[in-house]
Amino acid sequence: MTDAFGRAIRDHLRGERNEPLLHRDGGETREHPIEAFYFADFDPSEDPDHEWLASWLRGPLVDLGAGTGRHALFFQDAFETVALEPSPALVETMRDRGVDDAREGDMFALREQFPRGRFGSALANGTQMGLAGSMRGLTEFLGDLAHVTTPDATAVVDCYDPTRPATADLVGYRDDPTPGLAHRVMFFEYEGETDPVLQLRLFSPARLREAAVGTGWEIAEVARGDEGNGYHYRAALRKRGAE
Repeated sequence: MTDAFGRAIRDHLRGERNEPLLHRDGGETREHPIEAFYFADFDPSEDPDHEWLASWLRGPLVDLGAGTGRHALFFQDAFETVALEPSPALVETMRDRGVDDAREGDMFALREQFPRGRFGSALANGTQMGLAGSMRGLTEFLGDLAHVTTPDATAVVDCYDPTRPATADLVGYRDDPTPGLAHRVMFFEYEGETDPVLQLRLFSPARLREAAVGTGWEIAEVARGDEGNGYHYRAALRKRGAE
């Protein structure tokens, strides 16, 4: 299995990267901004968006698709944090940076990796839930997430909103005839190695709310960047009946 994406980020951290990480969609190519996307500080005391995110989370926390450990490094100082990441190179990166519990694993196989009620909160930041691939896949993911979290658990997930016009400017954007849904199709290349094509589903907040029905979750709050006008959003989830 190739890991061009993870290797580029690990090499960047170690000062060993001599080529760009390329973000491709057919004929469109962009250099992926590694430093800005993955090594910027997470500091709720300095950023209102970070403060909002942190306010919804408590321990034990599972950080899904934890990447470079940007969030895990902050939260592990407050409570137990498990950083789950499918890329072996990114798990190495997290350990290099000091993440206490960085594990290679699959966020879409939670029941196989953790017991019922293991976590008090979950974080899936980086539009990871789009890898669920469909409304049915998203419902199954939310159901599995409910299984491994406590009855009063919270979660924060994020996505790009297909109902906002600016979303169409994303690399790999594909429209969908169904309102509130879209696709992204893209891949990463580094040092001549190409990762498998990523096919992500984009869900509007309304579609996320629909997918959550019957899973035990409800949307408690939706937050957007750019003073509420942004095409990227985060959704805070809580268990139904828990206040």
